[in-house]
Amino acid sequence: SKQCRHMMWSCITDFFTYETTKSVVVKSWTIGIINRVVQLLIITYFIGWVFLHEKAYQIRDTAIESSVMTKVKGFGIYNNRVMDVADYVTPPQGGSMFCIITKLITTENQVQSYCPEVRYINTSSNLLFICNTSMSCNTFSFSPLFSFPLPRPFSSSGVPTGRCVRFNDTMKTCEIRGWCPAEIDYLKTEPMMEVENFTIFIKNSIRFPLFNYTKGNFLPTITQNYIRTCNFDMVNHTYCPIFRVGDVIRYAQQNFTTLAHKGGVIGIKIGWMCDLDKADDQCNPSYSFTRLDAASEKNAVSPGYNFRFAKYYKMDNGTDYRTLVKAFAIRFDVLVNGNAGKFNMIPTLINMVAAFTSVGVVSFACGSIWNSFWARPKTFYSRANPGSHTLKWKGTLIVVFQHLTLNIGPWEYRTL
Repeated sequence: SKQCRHMMWSCITDFFTYETTKSVVVKSWTIGIINRVVQLLIITYFIGWVFLHEKAYQIRDTAIESSVMTKVKGFGIYNNRVMDVADYVTPPQGGSMFCIITKLITTENQVQSYCPEVRYINTSSNLLFICNTSMSCNTFSFSPLFSFPLPRPFSSSGVPTGRCVRFNDTMKTCEIRGWCPAEIDYLKTEPMMEVENFTIFIKNSIRFPLFNYTKGNFLPTITQNYIRTCNFDMVNHTYCPIFRVGDVIRYAQQNFTTLAHKGGVIGIKIGWMCDLDKADDQCNPSYSFTRLDAASEKNAVSPGYNFRFAKYYKMDNGTDYRTLVKAFAIRFDVLVNGNAGKFNMIPTLINMVAAFTSVGVVSFACGSIWNSFWARPKTFYSRANPGSHTLKWKGTLIVVFQHLTLNIGPWEYRTL
């Protein structure tokens, strides 16, 4: 029992002890220069890149919360009709995504009935839906026996009935059941060019929940008179919330006339990169512009952007009828992104430890180089006993953590 207590007490005392190692100086210009140069590079990397550029001493919040409100203003003339915001903006709620209609193809007074198809699908062999007899239309009739890869029946303006009917004095087409008369969507129309001078008002509010920090794209210096007169530009009015449509398209490196004819999708990006260690007025938005559907721009199949909608009415006898509209539009998507950083002790300590450890690893690497290439029967001088000269044939273990302010020459390298 006494012996056990003695062993336990001995283990405890051995555990709470501290050991030091004696440092050995290697008088080698080559190893010393390698050691100091690599240490200098590591210190420069951590100070210049990690701490100053990447701000590794900060904790960052990337979960940005954002709300966007938009308004479009301007008047245009289309088909001798004055168009206002209610006519050409959809959806009307003023959210982060909205469309400005530039061109319309309208089919009026459609009713549920039977009528000849007006679309011709050009294939390598013939024009589909053009017929001489009903036998030619049976292929497109709506039937569970319909097999692909024959053209889908719903690629027409309605459900094919399988009958061949008169379209005009010189041609017959397959009959359909649906909203008649069928839409003729290949008519050539001119876009509303006044859209280029319309203005878009963007109100953006953001919040970084980690820091409970809120900000908007209205700077404190902005006044009502300034908003009435300013237009955003990249040089003089970088924080104006009013954007001219033509300028936005030009900043996205697109041609307005082409977009007005075919439609397209434009992205308005608002970036919030905030350093909360600085003054509040240093956290400001930055704007950039791009075309989001750039891939479809070069595609011959379904280029641009268009969609359909209908306005429904009722006749006196109760029959429903509608006006079908195919709209070509420029769609704007307001995209908000950002992150905020603020000083925090935890990431600061973690990166400082990583820096010191990296500097210490250099000593280990230099020791490995010495042991592998330069280890010879040389005299090493022990700092524990400077008067003694100990002859060693190989290098010993390497000091991982080495204080940089030791008073030694640049050619000296310490090992254990």
